[in-house]
Amino acid sequence: MRIEKPEVLATLVAIALGLLTSGGYWLGTAILSIEFNYVLALALLIGVTSLTFIFVRFVIQQFIYAKVKLIYKNIHELKLGSDEEEDLIARTSDLRMVEREVSEWAEERNTEIRELKEREAFRREFIGNVSHELKTPIFNIQGYILTLLDGALDDPKINKKYLNRANRSVDRMIALVQDMDVLNKLESGVMDVRKQQFDVLKTIRDVFEMLEDKAEEKSIKLKLKKDYDRPMKVEGDPHRIEQVLANLVVNAVKYGKEKGYVEVGIFDMDDKFLIEVADNGMGIPETDIPRIFERFYRVDKSRSRDVGGSGLGLAIVKHIVDAHKQTINVRSTSGVGSTFSFTLKKAK
Repeated sequence: MRIEKPEVLATLVAIALGLLTSGGYWLGTAILSIEFNYVLALALLIGVTSLTFIFVRFVIQQFIYAKVKLIYKNIHELKLGSDEEEDLIARTSDLRMVEREVSEWAEERNTEIRELKEREAFRREFIGNVSHELKTPIFNIQGYILTLLDGALDDPKINKKYLNRANRSVDRMIALVQDMDVLNKLESGVMDVRKQQFDVLKTIRDVFEMLEDKAEEKSIKLKLKKDYDRPMKVEGDPHRIEQVLANLVVNAVKYGKEKGYVEVGIFDMDDKFLIEVADNGMGIPETDIPRIFERFYRVDKSRSRDVGGSGLGLAIVKHIVDAHKQTINVRSTSGVGSTFSFTLKKAK
């Protein structure tokens, strides 16, 4: 049984003690064979009950509830309650309110602790990933420089080859820093999305032209799903959408099969277009799909670092699409291929 007000507890104790006193008086008169005085018995009941109520209520109020209310008030101040709520705290004697406030406060603290733990785990993972990504090109550059200092500098063919390799490692570090900067601006909302009407079909063709040489290195064919006979006008930031398409096509080429293909399709969906980038490459295991848009997440870590890249491409893609208030999804079968699809709002 829960007693949540001092008056209730004091009343129960007072009544019990009053009845006990009256009962004791009745029992005493019976044992001593004294005439039972009903007026005296009633007076004892009322007097003892009243005095007990006053005393018990005072004790509970001063030594129990006052301390509970002090704890409650301190907790409420941490929650930055209003002046009106503070006045209510000062007057309240309802433990249900106290319990509710304390429970809410405890739940908020637990939630904060969980979030802090998640952030700390993310921070450790992020620092570990950044250091790992930077370590490889830095060690490569160091090795090339040491080789040159050991005598290779005097050989024009060797020194040019090693300088070119060092330059590629520097380019890799620059790309990583630039991608991190872009991702940080997207996540913090600093980077503006400058929406305008543009032809996404033309953007796709521009991306194909830009990446044609890279695709030819693996004999991969870049193609449209069909011959589109009209412009596909959408609303969005053309530069950012080009970045999305370029990142998706680059990934498809990197992990594609020799003599494979990368196919981009555009589908009409009422007020939106659905853009699909499909390939017949190595695919993504089902267990990895939920984390595929996380920064630095790699499906095949050893192979991923062999083919280069910052490990931030898909994270950037996701944030750009989110910034357009659109959606992106992936479906994939390991060993068969992958399809990334995202929506864009049609131009009016």
